[in-house]
Amino acid sequence: MHIAMNGWFHDQESNGSGQYLRHLLANLRQTAPEVDISLILPPHIQSPTDLPPGVKAIETGNLKHAAKWRKVVFEQRTFPQIARRIGADIAHVPYWGTPLACPIKLVTTVLDVIPLLYPVYSRGPLTGLYTALVSAAARGSNHIITISETAKIDIEEQLRIPEDEITVTYLAPDARYHPAMGAENDEAVRDKYDLPERFALYLGGFDWRKQVNELLLAYTFVGEADGDAFPLVIAGREPTYDDRLFPNLREYCRRLNIEDYVRWIGFVDEEDKPALYRLADVFVFPSLYEGFGLMALEAMASGTPVVTSDAIVFEEVLEDAAFIVNNAREMAGAILALLIQQPLRDTMINQGLALASNYSWRKTAEATLAVYERVMRG
Repeated sequence: MHIAMNGWFHDQESNGSGQYLRHLLANLRQTAPEVDISLILPPHIQSPTDLPPGVKAIETGNLKHAAKWRKVVFEQRTFPQIARRIGADIAHVPYWGTPLACPIKLVTTVLDVIPLLYPVYSRGPLTGLYTALVSAAARGSNHIITISETAKIDIEEQLRIPEDEITVTYLAPDARYHPAMGAENDEAVRDKYDLPERFALYLGGFDWRKQVNELLLAYTFVGEADGDAFPLVIAGREPTYDDRLFPNLREYCRRLNIEDYVRWIGFVDEEDKPALYRLADVFVFPSLYEGFGLMALEAMASGTPVVTSDAIVFEEVLEDAAFIVNNAREMAGAILALLIQQPLRDTMINQGLALASNYSWRKTAEATLAVYERVMRG
């Protein structure tokens, strides 16, 4: 069996699609070394030096189109044509960028359908057109892979794809997210980002769906209790704020008068994330919607207790190992409880470590391989 994999996101290690692709490639090779895998790269990526042994990189040369159309041209024409040319049995697009027509069997991984659930993510003629294109194209896949039962239900409803044509393959924290492995570097990471001795952590995006504003509101209560001793560290590359997709969180922080308790540390290098989780006293993930919520599992695997919103996927994936809350006031109470009640803290840490150990990328690869085999038979 020969799999052609779309490599558009391979160079984006901090992107969810890029992480999924990299982990899937590595673990497919370990799980099924007899399977041939070709990674078809877009023009902006040269053959990487860190590919798993046995994965063949195929460069595509220049695409002579306006920059805004290059991704569409690669997805719709270049990738499926090259997949056929190299004699692949299955073309796998590991993100929601399905070609409308594919000359060989096609598998698509749809991590989520956020642009359909929340129209603010598909505003503008080009974005709306792209969403319509990939929505229609996904229905032509031989099989869809997604990453949670929550996402599967949304795909069924929004894309009108039958349940038996969708398979859930859960994600997993990488082995480097560990309570002790690599901990000798933690203090160097603390110095690098000027981190306080104790703190609550948010790491992620700043778009409307992430609800960082709810966390800031929660910190009005935490700050009153002991904000000087337990500041909030917010990590991630901040966007250009606007009035719709990216609400102005800096301004909101000023209005709440909690600037003394909040530290913005900006972009965090990928290799520093395990230490950042370990150094935090609690990780807070207030997102309204996630396809899976991998960062919460990464924090748990690092030995850090987690507070999340009551998004359905967290109840599915995290079960009772996270402190799941309904609003900012409850969030503040959960943060304070985990900061000052050691028995509760120990219980949540142990439950989180146990839960995180149930997920592995090997299981993800095995489930993906089973999809390939089913498509080949069908």
